Amino acid sequence: MKTDDLILMLAQGDVAVPRHVVAKRLGMALGIGLMASFGLMLAVLGLRPDLESASMLPMFWVKLAFALSMGLIGLIAVKKIARPDGTIKHTLWATAFPIGLIWLLSLILVAHAPSSQRWHMLFGETWYECPLLITMLSAPIFIALLWAMRSLAPTQLGLAGAAVGLMSGGWGAVVYSLHCPEMGAPFIGTWYLLGILIPTVIGALLGKTLLRW
Repeated sequence: MKTDDLILMLAQGDVAVPRHVVAKRLGMALGIGLMASFGLMLAVLGLRPDLESASMLPMFWVKLAFALSMGLIGLIAVKKIARPDGTIKHTLWATAFPIGLIWLLSLILVAHAPSSQRWHMLFGETWYECPLLITMLSAPIFIALLWAMRSLAPTQLGLAGAAVGLMSGGWGAVVYSLHCPEMGAPFIGTWYLLGILIPTVIGALLGKTLLRW
């Protein structure tokens, strides 16, 4: 085939492109990453022993919903930025909604709590390890998503890395919530958020290197 014929064929769109290739690759990467993250959590941390009774409490589902919403926003961002013309400016702003809700709930609860309990509501018993453990559990998801993204066509590599980190951190927090005994909204809005932001920042800093074509 002559070069001119090839260019004409590409311009006319006659080359078959697999449908839903982005969603399929990201779905596979997320599935592999989640299984590895869950296995790592079971091996290193274990499920919280009172998980069944804790799941009856509203704050357990608030915690899970916060982490899940950040992971889903990250998923939407990754899917968009995986394309050459993708933009995620408005998608990243969507994180303000779950963050704002958990902070509003935190302010209400702190305002109505005795002053002697406010410190514990913020720091709990595990504040010093929570962000690092979320980051650890996000690592398998982060690696799997990087593998998927390198097979796609992101052009804004820093933003793509940040989106991968956000998605990884959110889903890592979902896995960590099955171990974490903390239930306070101020704790979740501070230390869970920090645990999600760490891989986001790492992804933004390393995206230009790790996602380079």
